[in-house]
Amino acid sequence: MNVMLYLAVVMIWGTTWIAIFLQQEAGDTPVLVAVFWRFLLASLMMLVILKLLHRLRTLDKRDHLFCLLQGCCVFGFNFVCFYHAAAWISSGLESVIFSMAVLYNALNGWIFFRQRPSFRLLPAAVLGLGGIVALFWNDIQAAHPAPQLLWGVGLSALGTLGFSFGNMISLRHQRRQRDVLTTNSYAMLYGALVMAALTLINGDSLAPALNMQWLGAMSYLAIFGSVVGFGAYFTLVGRIGASQAAYSTLLFPLVALTLSTLYEGYHWHSNAIIGLVMILAGNMVMFVRWPTMGRLRTA
Repeated sequence: MNVMLYLAVVMIWGTTWIAIFLQQEAGDTPVLVAVFWRFLLASLMMLVILKLLHRLRTLDKRDHLFCLLQGCCVFGFNFVCFYHAAAWISSGLESVIFSMAVLYNALNGWIFFRQRPSFRLLPAAVLGLGGIVALFWNDIQAAHPAPQLLWGVGLSALGTLGFSFGNMISLRHQRRQRDVLTTNSYAMLYGALVMAALTLINGDSLAPALNMQWLGAMSYLAIFGSVVGFGAYFTLVGRIGASQAAYSTLLFPLVALTLSTLYEGYHWHSNAIIGLVMILAGNMVMFVRWPTMGRLRTA
């Protein structure tokens, strides 16, 4: 089961970059509005489905407060950071920074839950992070020191930190035996409402771009990228821990690059091949069941 969840996260989040690109290309809609509609649609779908299936669980006021915080961290401000950072730095460099979620989660898990990181995490993270750097080395070399670069790096790092804090809140929910789908649904709704409030404060309209490309991309991001992707990811957080689950962030850029090879003519260079080998080796170190260890069970 864990392997299926892990692969689902990698495959889904490895393809959402296409939808984000298509959505940005299709309409001149503010980032806050795009994030609002994505998570409003996702949350309403989830709440309706859970209600019809009698799976919507009751949460107390404290739980709802943590759902609000989770929504701001994972279903709101972190995406605002990533969308704006894309205007200053390349997607490759963003991926390098986002891969730091592995270390963020290990550190935050230790701080908030006293979870001592697995001794396999350090060599796996070194291989994975080194592989990501090698994979995008050309993009990193092309980035010239400038205020725009610093803004892009800072926003990406801030967005990744928000993602990690959201992981900790989800782990808090599951340790208190709160239903993952219920807490995710409310967190998405609260994140969307916060985005709507900020949009109105800025004096912008909440109206979406009314064309098929924008609406199709938004629907894909809401249904697959949010409902299915985040549901699988946070279930994985509860089953194997935030540090191990976050290692998927090192692998899903490879899916994006594979699609780029097929549809955009991406050319693999020697550094990229070295990076691919390092990332796969890191996954083996982290997840292959050795004789005396192994957290990721297949059943």
